Amino acid sequence: MLIDTLDEAILRVSQEIEARMGEPNPLAERPLPSRDARGDEADQPERERLPLPWRQATLLVDAIPGINLRAAQGILAELGTDMRRFPSDRHLCSWAGVCPGNHESAGKRLSGRTRKGTSYLRKLLVEAAHAAAHTKHTYLAAQYRRIAARRGPKVAMVAVAHTILTMIYHLLAEHRTYEELGGTYFDERDRQALEKRLVHRLEHLGYQVTLAPAPQVA
Repeated sequence: MLIDTLDEAILRVSQEIEARMGEPNPLAERPLPSRDARGDEADQPERERLPLPWRQATLLVDAIPGINLRAAQGILAELGTDMRRFPSDRHLCSWAGVCPGNHESAGKRLSGRTRKGTSYLRKLLVEAAHAAAHTKHTYLAAQYRRIAARRGPKVAMVAVAHTILTMIYHLLAEHRTYEELGGTYFDERDRQALEKRLVHRLEHLGYQVTLAPAPQVA
């Protein structure tokens, strides 16, 4: 049957990918330095660090919300693991075509259209952004909702893809593991602005609002 033939083809391709890149196995690689580590590798300049092995790089990328094993393998197949080729994360994002355009005239922004970049990599990143936008209690989902409310879902999706690629750059360049900031990151960062906005909305509905700190629970 056709479905059996396709399943066999998928299996052969998957085995070939795993043979070339290696199946991620955290026990088979040396541990990554923590944020507070002060070993030789932690003190080594970022631009001089050697690229990670394929298996370890795949494991790092796979930890980002919205990215699964197959997506991580596809992204690394396009990028490689050596981030020394790119002077900065901005250069990488521009090369991949996930940087918003900056077309202005007389101080007025006319377009935010991105450049074409690498079509396959861009597709993988946008798919990962779509998956990340539907995760719960994550920084990427919060970022998507924040931008989509102001500029629409398409712009928000590209922005999240841009953030994911920026994360990948730093994970691979600095040999760090992914650290989740949480879905309340923006609320905590912009607490005062959020309080002012919510009070204004309640006053607009006819309420008189007085804020007082909640009592501490023992």
